[in-house]
Amino acid sequence: MPLSVVDLYQKILPKTNCKDCGFPTCLAFASMVVSEKLPLSKCPHLSEETIARCRPELEAQYAAGKWTKKDMAQEALQWAKERSASMRIEDLPDRIGGRLINQNGDPVLELPYFTGSVWISKGQISKNDGSPLNRWEQVFLYNHIAQGGSVRPGTNWKGLEQFPNTVSKIKSMREHVEAPLVARFKGRVDDLTRAAQSLGGTAVDQGVESADAAFRFQPLPRVPLLLLFWDEVPADGFEAKAKILFDDTIPQHLDIESMLFVSERLRQLLIECAT
Repeated sequence: MPLSVVDLYQKILPKTNCKDCGFPTCLAFASMVVSEKLPLSKCPHLSEETIARCRPELEAQYAAGKWTKKDMAQEALQWAKERSASMRIEDLPDRIGGRLINQNGDPVLELPYFTGSVWISKGQISKNDGSPLNRWEQVFLYNHIAQGGSVRPGTNWKGLEQFPNTVSKIKSMREHVEAPLVARFKGRVDDLTRAAQSLGGTAVDQGVESADAAFRFQPLPRVPLLLLFWDEVPADGFEAKAKILFDDTIPQHLDIESMLFVSERLRQLLIECAT
């Protein structure tokens, strides 16, 4: 029968709260075994026979996902893979850009991604040196594969708040993208310029916003971003401000979550390059 936290605590563990496992109570340890797959052998007071007796049931409930903490990144990746599964690699260059190459007789899409590129094959995405991307970047790229249309971007820039159904993400954009950029680059526009150039950003004379710095980035062939930055002017009471803008064709290439992800990734890379 399945071993719940209570079952494990009441029927298996010594209930001494000795802390030898590294947790304050036997109940806390039981919770970690059930929800986080912590090895039962971490309790030094259980016999090998007891551990062996419990192992098959624990492994079975782990495999079934019973009571375990959900791996949100893995679930998102599985969903994104299924969403893009019907796409033929040979059709992708016309839809999202990049070029086809041959790898051991199979078609592979080499897709520019920020300053490097990724290889997209059937059921797999990796960096062009063969090393893996993290799961959230894979989710982002699979969603782009599934959604990306053939329309090419223009020069009609909009803020996130100007797109439908983005109200819930505006606060995240402000807190996780714009505010960190302001904190790192206020009073340091030269640092921002160097970081932007190292990421392939090109200076833009936007002519309207009168920003102190404006850079156009190309994370993906069909997905440009425009970063505007106004530095602080303490004497005038003007605080620094950062703003990410998207081409108005972006909904045809990325969903809302992906729009936020690529903005966060740009912020991360800019701050890393300036360190």
